[in-house]
Parts: sequence; structure tokens; C-alpha cells
Amino acid sequence: MKNFIFSFLALLLLPTYMMGQAQAIKGKVVDSSGMGVPGAIITASESRTTADADFDGNFTINAKVGETLKISMLGFDSVSIPAAVGDMKITLKEAGDTALKEVVVIGYGTRKKIDNTSAVASLKAEDVTKTKVLNASQAIQGKAAGVQVTSSDAPGSTPSVVIRGLGTALGGRNPLYIVDGMPTENINNINTNDITSYEILKDASALAIYGTRAANGVIIITTKKGKGDKVSVEVESFAGVRTPLKKVKMANGDQYAAYSNAALGTNTFAANQPVNTNWLDEITRTGSYTQNNVSVSGASENIKYFFSAGNYEEKAILNGLDYSRTTFRNNNEFKLSKKVTLNQNLSFTSSKSAPKPLGAFTNAYKQSPIVPVRFADGQYGVSRVDANGVAGSVGSSFNNVGNPVAQLDFYDEQQRSVTLQGGLKLDWEIIDGLKFTSQFNGEYYNWKQYNFEDKQGIWMAANPNTTAADYVATHASDPVNLLTRGREEYFNWNLSNYFTYNKVFANIHDVELTAGIEASVKGPRETLTIARKNVSENSNYWSLYNTKDAKGVDYVADITSLYDIKYNESRLASYFGRVQYKLMDKYLFTGTIRRDGSSNFAKDYRWGTFPSFGIGWVMTKESFLSDIKGVDLIKLRGSWGKLGNQNVPLNTQAYASGLNAYLGGSLLYQGTTINSQIDPSLSWEVTEEASAGVDFEFLNNRLKGSFDVYDKNTNNVILNTKPYTTSGMTISTPAHVGEVSNKGFEVALRWDDKINDNLSYWVGGNFSHNTNKLASLKDFDISPLIGGNLGNGQDTKILNKTSVGQPLGSFYLYEYAGIDPTNGKMLYYNAAGDKVTQNLLDANKDKKYVGSILPKNNYGVTLGLNYKNIDFSVDGYGTGGAKVYNGKKAQRFTGENIEASLTNNYWTPTNTTAANPKPFNEVPVASTYYMESGDFFRINNITLGYKLPLTETSFINYCRLYVNAINPFITQKFSGFSPELNGNGDPYGTQGIELDAYPTLRSFVIGANLKF
Repeated sequence: MKNFIFSFLALLLLPTYMMGQAQAIKGKVVDSSGMGVPGAIITASESRTTADADFDGNFTINAKVGETLKISMLGFDSVSIPAAVGDMKITLKEAGDTALKEVVVIGYGTRKKIDNTSAVASLKAEDVTKTKVLNASQAIQGKAAGVQVTSSDAPGSTPSVVIRGLGTALGGRNPLYIVDGMPTENINNINTNDITSYEILKDASALAIYGTRAANGVIIITTKKGKGDKVSVEVESFAGVRTPLKKVKMANGDQYAAYSNAALGTNTFAANQPVNTNWLDEITRTGSYTQNNVSVSGASENIKYFFSAGNYEEKAILNGLDYSRTTFRNNNEFKLSKKVTLNQNLSFTSSKSAPKPLGAFTNAYKQSPIVPVRFADGQYGVSRVDANGVAGSVGSSFNNVGNPVAQLDFYDEQQRSVTLQGGLKLDWEIIDGLKFTSQFNGEYYNWKQYNFEDKQGIWMAANPNTTAADYVATHASDPVNLLTRGREEYFNWNLSNYFTYNKVFANIHDVELTAGIEASVKGPRETLTIARKNVSENSNYWSLYNTKDAKGVDYVADITSLYDIKYNESRLASYFGRVQYKLMDKYLFTGTIRRDGSSNFAKDYRWGTFPSFGIGWVMTKESFLSDIKGVDLIKLRGSWGKLGNQNVPLNTQAYASGLNAYLGGSLLYQGTTINSQIDPSLSWEVTEEASAGVDFEFLNNRLKGSFDVYDKNTNNVILNTKPYTTSGMTISTPAHVGEVSNKGFEVALRWDDKINDNLSYWVGGNFSHNTNKLASLKDFDISPLIGGNLGNGQDTKILNKTSVGQPLGSFYLYEYAGIDPTNGKMLYYNAAGDKVTQNLLDANKDKKYVGSILPKNNYGVTLGLNYKNIDFSVDGYGTGGAKVYNGKKAQRFTGENIEASLTNNYWTPTNTTAANPKPFNEVPVASTYYMESGDFFRINNITLGYKLPLTETSFINYCRLYVNAINPFITQKFSGFSPELNGNGDPYGTQGIELDAYPTLRSFVIGANLKF
């Protein structure tokens, strides 16, 4: 009996005994969504022991059962709970709304924002998905300081992204995109709903880790992964309508007749016109677009999974222009063991489009309103004027503009593309703090196209009262029709292997080391285009092969053109390393080095080294600032580094064949000759950048922001040089001869406040200023780069020796000097400052630089509020200091339409002080008369959402209904459709010129987000 009593008492006292003894307490720290919180600090106050959570949030600490454990992590509210036997699960609640709680992706790793020494703009998923557009880069316009996004609303178009100024004239200008570890050229294939973070690396400290590909900046996109402990289904569906944001009012039929008669000095056109065609209305419609997305995600102990599918359909405002895109993504994470994790990602994108020529917009602007879309007999209207002074199927032609409606009707093109991206990433925690990562990614792209041209039908439409026999009789050697087929494909891959070591020594030295190697291959890009004439009119039989003749005899004879090329494979081998050091949580250092070897360049010039360093000081950790009320954070940053751009023109050995050599008047031989020289020292462009910045948070983290200043210089810009005249060569050679400078500053501010549990709001904005110029040229004979052609014999841009000191892409024009009051003609300043008419101008002397398409300033604003279940936000974007050219107005030929404003107040002998010159029909010279301010401010997005109150027993866990107004308002000085003119993305091409340009659109969207 005594033994029983003793044993029973011992059993009762056992827990008390165990509580007094330290033992291994295990647990996991997670956030509110169930994701592990790496780096969380667990402290046992009584036992005086600490532990850090690993990459997945797991920890082990020696503590007594029942002892209070304090769990803390930057960006989360600290919690205290008693230690318990068995696996503990501790959930941390996110603290406040401080930006520095974030972890940013910095390339081959992540970093707490407070510990980061570089300039990185980090955007969350909601920043990217809020504006309902196809390409994610278009959605981030105005949301990041120092980032200029110039976009087009044309379906499937790619925005131009310039980070901290343009640093090259002939090289690639777009940033490097890294999507889940895969380097890629653009992100048109990505569904924005799949994005979880969008990081923009801006300064040398962040960029040097990417070496020869980093000079234009790097954008890192991370897509979603599974999370939580149950299956989650999310659905989004929206539909919207689209119309041009701004229209240009053109002259009506009577105004056109009066103006044209004045220009001709005759009464060719009747005063009262029976037809008044609004050509823009005739070629456009109310556009519509829809998107439907569904995703399934979840996680278990060893697997995290994410599946998504999306479909985008758009009927554009231009008649017949349709576009669709289907996406599929699968991201999985497999925990193979406690130390080994395998991540797999796969995306598939298929797009289909029926393009239409954007020149229809220009023709709609230029075609006369007195021409009907169709005549009474059903034939397309043409620009002929009959004896009664009205448009008819017979008479004399009065302009060379085609019928824009017929232009669209006869244009028959289809395009298809498929993009596959995928990869595997293996993480192995070798020992505590040391991790090995091996990642392979691949990308496959295939594009196909056909275009059918009804040559005979087009001719007959432009020549009423004709037959097919007339076409054959007058165009015996021309094809009846032409079928063009094209295809393009490539496969790229990237393999990186690197180690990451992180350790805290003596509680004050936090060190992270990264070192690795990488191989990147851009496979040979194959392009094939074949055109064949006189195929069957039935599209079911459209083929480049003549099925009627198995021997293919006619097949060869009917081929009118063949373009078949296979571009060289480009290989890049790299070694990289980075050290990140933090002393006492307040002194920061980052050092990076990368060595790249590229197959693009000669043996002795293919390797380059790209170093950088960054320093930081968290001043508020110092005693003299730590206790100041209202000052939550002040961090100073500084960096320097070298960056590369290998997307530059390469040496090509040009040969001329079929050359005849004579001796004594007789043919000696036929042969070939080299027609260009090679610069053996040609390599990548190298950019050197120094920058400094400060991050701050005040007033309980309600006011936060940053300020950055930078000086970026590219001192070996590649331009084309002329060969020596004595060499006998004629083709120019690329060489390192230029220097481009970009200097600027960036400011970002945001105020977040919570009035009460039901009401919170924010106000924010950013501003960036950049000064760009061609700083110098070496003493070479530069081959002039002439661009911005208007299609009427006039050019608007140039780069040559006189361009030093000017921004890249500067307009080079005659300066308009007003109207001659004696005759109403336009006058221009010559080099001597005299006012002359255009026939007296000298193209080699009288032109001048008059501004650039590159804005000096970019800015964005955002504001919003949340009230109970209602959310409201507004985003805006603007530019300052840019110039644009009204190309459609400046391209005018005889008999074309004019804007209504020109018909109201033009010079006459009785109105010599008129604002507009005397009506004229000659081709105008490219001058400042057509150059206008590109400054604008646009409301990019207004969103109003409402979350339906749901019960816990509801089948739907979350339901939000919303309406969006995209580009609803704009203030602009430009008289054309849109001051945002990306053109072909080339500053020396059509960028900044409104010619064959797609208008900016106003969109209204209604949609819903559902979660199950």
C-alpha cells in the first residue's frame, strides 16, 4: 500500500519535475496564411537560450516546459507563450503596415528590406493586378520611382521599360526579366494574376550580380506558390468595354471643300457636299475584352501546389483586330526530406491574333470626308471628283489615300504563338546555415503566321468600273494574289548552381555568403518566310505547295520570295559571388562580383568582370536617434558598380558576290570580295554607376519614403563608323566610340493611416528626374544614324558628331518662324537667323536639335481608402519635358484632309494676322511647327470594390465585386490622339512620332473575385 501511494505521488509530481528541467522544445512559426516565417527569433527568458527558425519556420530550443517563450520577427507583433512538450505551432500576426517588414528578391536570394543596401522597388500582387491590362509592366506605370513605362493599348503589344535613363543608342534598351529564375526577353506570356511579387532592381549594387545583362536594369518576377493547410480555389472574371480616350476633330465635307479650293485656287469642289464621312468612326467599333482566371492551391506537410488557368479575349477598337491568350501554370514544392526541397514550375501560353494595319488610323485621318465608304452601286468609295464637284466613281483623282475601310476588309492575316517555360530548383540544407541550390530553366517559343493579299481585288476596289479581265490586261506580270507564310522558333535554357551560407556570430555579426556558377544559352533562332503567288482563293487550299503537281514544277515558279535564316547560338558562362554583412543590426555592407564570358565576342575580348559594393547605416539603431518620438527609421545607403549590356550590334563580315574583274577589256573572272571591316576589340557596353539614398519611416510608420540620387555613365557606347575611303569598303562597322550620361534623383512618399477599425486610407506618390545626353564621341568618322522617317521624304532624327551634348533620340528639325504676312506662307529660320521659305532651306546647315522624346520627369500618385467592406483607390501617372511629333499632320500630301482647327482661321488677303498659314498642297518640311509638348497627366485607374458579407457556413469564403475605370481622364497639350507614343520602341525610329499609332483607350470594367 505504501509503495502504491509513493508511486501515485511521484506520478503527480512528475510534470512539476519536468518543468524544472530544460529539454529540447520543437515547434514551427507561421504567419497568418500558414507560411513558415524564416529567421524568427525564439527566446526562453528563464533558461536564457535562443534559437532561430529555419527556412520553413521550424525551430528547436532548449527550454523548460511551461517556461515563457518570446517569439519575435521584424514586421510581426511579438508573442509570448508557454513552452510545451510536442510540436508547437505559433502564429505571428503582421505588425502595423511598415514597408520594411518585407523580404525583397535581390537575385539568387532574398533579403529583408531593412538589411538591403541597394535601390529595389518592390511591388506586390495587388499593385500589378489592380489595373486590368494584358501585360504586367503596363500595370506598374507610375508605381515605381525611376522607372519609365511607355505603353500602347494595341492588343498584344509590349511596353517599353526604361530604368534610370537610356544608356545606349544602338543596343538593346529593355531590362532583363527573370521569371522564377528564367532569364527572358519579355513577359507577354505571363498572366498577371499569377504574379506574387514584381521587383525592379535599379542601382549597381543590386544589378552587378547579373553582369553583362544588367546595364538596362533587371526585373524579377516571382509567381505564386501553394500555401495554407487546405485546398483553396480562387476565381476572377471581368468584362470591359474600350473606346478612344481622345479623338481629333477633322474637317467636315464643306470645310474640306472650302480649304482645298483655297489651296488649289480653283472651285474644284462643290460648296455643299452631299457626303460627310467620319472615317475614324467607320474603321472603329466599341472594343470589348474579358478575362477569366481560376487557380487551385494548397499545401500539406510535404507538398505545396498551385495550378492556374486563364483566358483573355479582346475585340479591339479597330475593326477586325482580334486577340486572345490562354495561359496555364503549375508550381509545386516537394519536401523530399527535412533538408532537401524540390521546386517545379511550368507555364504554357498560347496566343492567337488577327492583326490589322495600324496605318488605317493614318489613312482615316488623311482621307477626304467627301468620299463615301461605298458608292450607291456597292463599290468602295475612291478619291475622285466629278464635274459636279463631288466624289464619284469617275473623274479626276485628288489624293493618293486609299479607302481605310477597304484597307481593313482586304487585309487577311493570322498569327499563332506558343510559349513554354519551366524549370526545377533543388535546395539542399547541407548543414545548419549552409544551403546548396541547383536550378535549371528552359524556354521554348514557336510562332506561325500567314497573310493573304488579294492583289486583284485591291486593285479593282481602287479602280471602280473595272473587271478581273482589266486587271489581267494591265497587270499581266503581277500576281492575282499573294500568300505569305512565316515561322520562327527558339529554345533557351539556363543552369545555375550556387551555395548560400548564413550565420550569426557573437550575436552581432550577421554574414551571408553566396557563390556560384551559371551557364546561359540563347539557342539559334530560326526564321523562315516564304511568299507564293496565285494560290487558290479557297482558304482551305492555301498552301505553299502546289497540290496539283506532285513534282512541284509550278511550286518553284510561283515562289516570289524566300527568307530563311538561322541566327547564331549565344552562350554565356558566369561565376558570381556576393557577401552581405550586418554588424549590430545597424551597419550594412554588400559586395558583389560577377565574371562573364560571352560567345558573342572575339576570344581575347569575351570575358569581363563586373564588381559592385553597397553600404548602409540604420541610424535609428544608434542611441542618439533610437528614443526620438516619431522617428521610426532612418537608413542611409550608398553604392557603386559596373554593369554590362551585351545586346549590342555585332561584327558581321559582309561579302559582295557576282563581281566582275576585267583585264585589257576582257572578263577575267567572277568572284566575291569583303565589303566590311572587323573591330577585334568589340565587346559589350559597360556602364559605371554611383548612387546614394535614404529610406525613412516616421510617425509610427505612417509616413514612409525614400530619396535616391545617381550618376550613371556608359563610356564605351557602340556606334557605327565609316570605313577608311582607301580601304574600298562601303559598309559601316560598329565600334566603341561614344559616351552616354544619365544623372538624376528619385523621391517616393506614402502616408498610411488607420482612423478606426472600420476606416483606413493612404496617399502616396513618386517623382523622378533624369538628365540624359550623349556626353562625348571619340575621333572617328561616325556613320550618321538618320531616323524618324515620315514616309514623305522627310526625317526627324539624327545621331552624328553634332549630337554631342544632346539627349538620345533628339528631334533634328527646321525651326518654324511664323507666317509671312504678305503671302501667308510658312517661314523658317536658316542658320544665319533669317526667315526664309522652305524652298530656300539647306538640309546640311539649317536644321537644329529641338528636344527629345525622353521625358526629364516622371511621376505617379496614388490614394485610396478602405471603409468596412468597401475599398476605393485612384492611381495616376504623368511625364514632363518630353517632345512628340505630330507625324500624321506633318505627312500631308496634296488633297488630303486637315484638322477642323485649320479651317477656322487661316491666312487670306483680308486676314493677314491669322493663326494658320494660307492653305497649301505642297509637302511640308519636318519642322518645329509639327513638334508639340509630350507632357501629360493621366488617371490610370480608378477602382471601387465591395466585399460581400458572408457567413461561416457559406459555400463561398470570399466574394468581392468591383468596377474599374482605366484611363478615364487625361490632361495633355498634344493635339493628337495620344502623347504616349511607343512606336517601335526605338528612340531613333518611330518612338515619339504619331504616325500609324494606336490611340490610348478608355476602359470600363466590371468583375468579381471569388474564393472557395
